[in-house]
Amino acid sequence: MSWTLHALGTGAAQAHALGSSAAVIEHEAQPLLLIDCGPDTLARYLDAYGAPPPAVYLTHLHMDHVGGLEGLFYRLWFDSVWRGRTLLFLHAALVPLLQARLADYPRLLAEGGAQFWDAFRLLPCSRGFWLQGLWFDVFATRHHRPRTAFGLALRGSCVWTGDTRPIPEMLAEYAAQGERVFHDCGLVGNPSHTGLDDLAREYPAELRARFTLYHQASAEEAAALRAAGYAVLNPGQRVALPEPEPLRDEAG
Repeated sequence: MSWTLHALGTGAAQAHALGSSAAVIEHEAQPLLLIDCGPDTLARYLDAYGAPPPAVYLTHLHMDHVGGLEGLFYRLWFDSVWRGRTLLFLHAALVPLLQARLADYPRLLAEGGAQFWDAFRLLPCSRGFWLQGLWFDVFATRHHRPRTAFGLALRGSCVWTGDTRPIPEMLAEYAAQGERVFHDCGLVGNPSHTGLDDLAREYPAELRARFTLYHQASAEEAAALRAAGYAVLNPGQRVALPEPEPLRDEAG
């Protein structure tokens, strides 16, 4: 079976040329799960697949990762086939924040008759969630404030950190079986993001060899990370993934 990760965008919040960081896990060339939905993500997704995403996972609620959800609401609501079908996964701690950030706007439609959630099937999670017979682990990362950002792991296949500082304790658990790791990294770190010097200090060489970096401020920054010996994700790139582990539940 063929598994791939398709990068729709790879940039930091103001890296417009690279696009908002978002990716699609694909199986047999079909989209399974969209990770994050920034301001330009929906247009890139529709260009690639021609239809809305069947499922979306949100790592956190900064607007460069959720700014496309309002557009997705309108795309789903005005399509009787898709209305209410798209699964929206996010950690339960984020639900009230997303409600306040996007869903509480009064009279979403001028003519009334619709709540924001009517267009989606909201599925809050904590340890993880099932999708198409696969268990996806959800784990806390270190971005901005505690319990506001959560990575995603498909055991045996891949890990997507989302925006984060280094998280060696989490990757020791969720990337222990040869998974491909897609890690936030710019040239210089800050209190919310990983920098190049953080990688060698925080992670063993074997793990770093499985890293593919994303969330850079520019193409020049991405080139500098490549020159340092790291794989760096390009917008539009597809990366082959190992096949996920056989079915398991969250208790193992």
